[in-house]
Amino acid sequence: MTYPISDVTRRVVYSGSAGTGPYSFSFEVLLQGDIAVYFNDTLLTITTDYTVTINANGTGSVTIVTGTNVPSTPDSGDTITILGNKGIQRQTDFVTGGDLFASSLNDELDAQTIFAQQNAEAIARAIKIPPQSSLSIDTTLPVPQANYVLGWNDAGDAILNLQELGTYQGTDATTTTAAYSARDLVKSTTAGQLNNVYICIQDSPAGTALTNTSYWALLIDAVAAGTSAAAAASSASAAASSASAASTSATNAASSASAASTSASNAASSASTASTQASNAATSATAAATSATNAAASETAAAASESAAATSATNASNSASAASTSATNASNSASAASTSASNAASSASAASTSASNAASSASAASGSATAAASSASSAASSASAAQAAVDSIESYYLGSAASDPSVDDNGDPLTAGDWYFNTATNKTRIYNGSSWQDAIVDTSGVVTKTSNTGSAVLPAGTTAERDGSPSAGYLRWNSDDTSAEVYDGTAWAAVGGGNTTGEGLYEMANTISSNYSITSGNNAMSAGPITVDSGVSVTVPSGSVWTIV
Repeated sequence: MTYPISDVTRRVVYSGSAGTGPYSFSFEVLLQGDIAVYFNDTLLTITTDYTVTINANGTGSVTIVTGTNVPSTPDSGDTITILGNKGIQRQTDFVTGGDLFASSLNDELDAQTIFAQQNAEAIARAIKIPPQSSLSIDTTLPVPQANYVLGWNDAGDAILNLQELGTYQGTDATTTTAAYSARDLVKSTTAGQLNNVYICIQDSPAGTALTNTSYWALLIDAVAAGTSAAAAASSASAAASSASAASTSATNAASSASAASTSASNAASSASTASTQASNAATSATAAATSATNAAASETAAAASESAAATSATNASNSASAASTSATNASNSASAASTSASNAASSASAASTSASNAASSASAASGSATAAASSASSAASSASAAQAAVDSIESYYLGSAASDPSVDDNGDPLTAGDWYFNTATNKTRIYNGSSWQDAIVDTSGVVTKTSNTGSAVLPAGTTAERDGSPSAGYLRWNSDDTSAEVYDGTAWAAVGGGNTTGEGLYEMANTISSNYSITSGNNAMSAGPITVDSGVSVTVPSGSVWTIV
């Protein structure tokens, strides 16, 4: 069966959203084997991985068979590619004088057209030289070599060039001493931009400054990198100092804790001594009480002896004397015991005070240790914050330039928050996501206010100091007329509320010194007499009235 071959591309690509299909193709084929099917990057095998249905007009569809090369049902993340892949061969040979059948001739012509369409589709995806290129260009590619990239020389011939970025030409001063070609790399030897690396963006003649952005672009800002490194080193040193101070505080806290422990031990010893002394005093008091009891018994015995026998009087007298001596001794012992008890109480009080002081010292030592730990933590946080601040600034600051940058220092697209210093206007500019704008406003050119609830401060000046070319809506304070005035697009006019007294009166000038036209449709009133200077006129439009009272 024969059919026309349409002028279509013999290739179609689908996402796998239809699952196993079918996936149709609109180019005509003669046989099922005249196509190739890819699942993602894998070439599939007919029957095993897919089946083909050919319609009556030669177009058809492919249905995927899951298995080894298609492990699961395709989804939207997969790609199904169908392209013409008829084997390039001639299958019919027409013999001289033999039969020439239309079907055989059609088959051969169809095959030739299909071959041409397959070649056209493949060529469309190939690397091509533009038709307007010079015929003298050598389009033969060099033999591929590992770790080399393909490029073209000044004559337009293909070459293999190891340096993809550019060609390093050594060092140079602020002003180049030689001519350079595009993509040449030069390192500066001048203070202020020492070791900065620049790339030539178009052929640069000798004598061109490396800062001339028409020919050179800053590739590596070594100066800025050095400054950032110095700042980081300073932050690290400060953090180390904070850590050292924290360590000293911790050592002092440990010493305080040790001293507190010693004080507590001494207080315990004092308390033990006081307890012993109190026990001894109690023993002495008991002994004194026993002596007093014995003395009373002796005195009773002496009285009995004196009554019983005269001969015993002397003995009784002696016993009484002895008893008196014993009582005196007992009294002395009781006094000594009282003194010992008082001393014991004092020692106990001193011990309690020492214990309290020891507890306070221990508490102070604990506080010092806590403070030392806090200092160490603060030092670590300061170091972390300093590094974070440096990283944040480096990620957004693009350095200095005479005009707005179009990409960041890495050649990537600009992001909102990027900023740089404009050396032409001496202003810092910030990128808002779509355009550059000044980061500060020159307050000398704006109307200010006295406070949030106060007043706007109008520009003030004499009549002679008015704007040379005012526009409608300009507002100012006229110091000659002591009145606010507004420019209506034709002339300056006083604004209501100005030029008044504090007595319920409204004052105005009585001389008209410049031409004035009453606004069409408005009426005007003046308090006479009014003097109109020579050569000056007042225009009253039709329908308006000027009343002088």
